[in-house]
Amino acid sequence: MPQLAVAQLRPVPHDVAGNRARTLAAIERAATQGAELLVLPELATTGYAFVSREALVAEAEPLDGPSVSAWSEAAARHGLALVAGLAERAGAGCYNTAVAIGPSGVAGVYRKAHLFAEERALFRPGDTGAVVVDLLGVRVGLAICFDLRFVELPRALALLGAEVLAVPTTWTDLHKPQPYDARGWCMANVLAQAHAYINRVYVACADRVGGEAGVRYLGASVIFDPSGAPVAGPASPDREELLVAPFEPARARDKALGALNDLFADRRPELYGALLDAPRPAGETAR
Repeated sequence: MPQLAVAQLRPVPHDVAGNRARTLAAIERAATQGAELLVLPELATTGYAFVSREALVAEAEPLDGPSVSAWSEAAARHGLALVAGLAERAGAGCYNTAVAIGPSGVAGVYRKAHLFAEERALFRPGDTGAVVVDLLGVRVGLAICFDLRFVELPRALALLGAEVLAVPTTWTDLHKPQPYDARGWCMANVLAQAHAYINRVYVACADRVGGEAGVRYLGASVIFDPSGAPVAGPASPDREELLVAPFEPARARDKALGALNDLFADRRPELYGALLDAPRPAGETAR
């Protein structure tokens, strides 16, 4: 049975080469444990809290830069696939990007659609739309962190045939007076679990730990199966970890709920027009 993995790392701000080496070490560990698909954190080679757009541009890389090249070489050497978060430099601007890489090289690129907080002043809004790629025969949908707050993107990925949602992420304590519940789960764990359950897909979230600029990163990386059950994690709130779990893509292709229901066949898109409407001002009601 294939193995799905997420690497929870502690990237060091302003140490791009060192962070790249950390990701390569994680790939080595994952390969040793038999992983066929590995997810690395959001912005895996840089810090997250940039003081300016110029600081971001100085650390970002193009898609043909050293990090994607090194990841591609490692994927080819080990015969595995990976999804990694990258600060992508494109022309004069930057994107918060997830790069999907298989043994034959880059298989797809997704640019984060929903930018969180200060990201809005640093990155260009993503322009790729929903991206699903084939990695070693597995249909993998790409999302990044805050994207999970918007139900439309994970559902679109599932409708496009994704069997696994690969989610590089940076879950923080911003606006969260109590980041964890009594189990040690953060609310993003619950959110990822809901997407696994309602779409019947695997959801693999790779977070970072540590902190910078007064922001704490929550860890709690996790893998959920199509029933919504956690099959690995949530990981520690403060340690680097590699989570590995077996997965069966065929389970994610089966949307049946007993003999009478099917999650996708039972949809009624003709009733969902409001999803495409612009939001109304507060207090205005539909006519």
